[in-house]
Amino acid sequence: MRKRRLASLLPLLCFIVFLTLPLAVFSQEAFPTGSATGTTEINPLRNAGQIPFIDLQIRDPQSNKEVAFSVQLLLLLTLLSLAPSILILTTSFLRISIVLDFVKRALSLQQVPPTQVLNGIALFLTIFIMWPTFLAVYDGAYKPLADGQATITEAFSAAEKPIRMFMYRQMSNDTSSIGTFMVMAKLPKPRTLADVPTRVLVPAYILHELTVAFKIGILLYIPFIIIDMVVASILMSMGMIMLPPVQISMPFKLILFILIDGWGLLTQQLFNSFL
Repeated sequence: MRKRRLASLLPLLCFIVFLTLPLAVFSQEAFPTGSATGTTEINPLRNAGQIPFIDLQIRDPQSNKEVAFSVQLLLLLTLLSLAPSILILTTSFLRISIVLDFVKRALSLQQVPPTQVLNGIALFLTIFIMWPTFLAVYDGAYKPLADGQATITEAFSAAEKPIRMFMYRQMSNDTSSIGTFMVMAKLPKPRTLADVPTRVLVPAYILHELTVAFKIGILLYIPFIIIDMVVASILMSMGMIMLPPVQISMPFKLILFILIDGWGLLTQQLFNSFL
């Protein structure tokens, strides 16, 4: 019986020795000679860390300039929050993104390429096409504002001009959308671009870009619809009614799109449409 009890207590004794052995070893001087000695005491001569003091004051404006500056700052923050919408609706991004989506649907592709990839392609093509306009905005508005040679109001007016010229050039062959919004706003017939306010030019440009993008999409759809019709008629003549024609026509559409260098032609024609 005593042997059995000792056998049962042996693992417990081994576990206790295993726990106490490191403490006995590390309590001795196990470090090599010449090593630095550590301490847990805090140096009383050490300066405490300094935390910066933040002082926020809200007071009434002392002059009209301070009121105008506050309003300008508010308008600037509002403009920055609307920057993505401005980038999408007043540049070439709208037309390019819609055309790329038409191509994806015409090829009967559901997940490839992803929507994020198409938007990225549209974004960088927009930067490529709009680069002269962006340079004009930088040289005429941002640089004078950064150098202190122009106010926010003057910089906004200078930045507005190149963008207005770009939008007007796209609608130079078809100004019906401008006339529509001028009539809706009850404004007189404009003689020059300066007579068209920006609040009229921007929605007119959006309507024009939607119309042009849908026209390009229809032209892109026609050859792929013909392939779908041919494949569907062949399947029906063979009695294969239960087989979806899209599964058979999609490889042929992809082969045709690659053989004619579809991405290159599409990019080139989109670029030429903005010239």
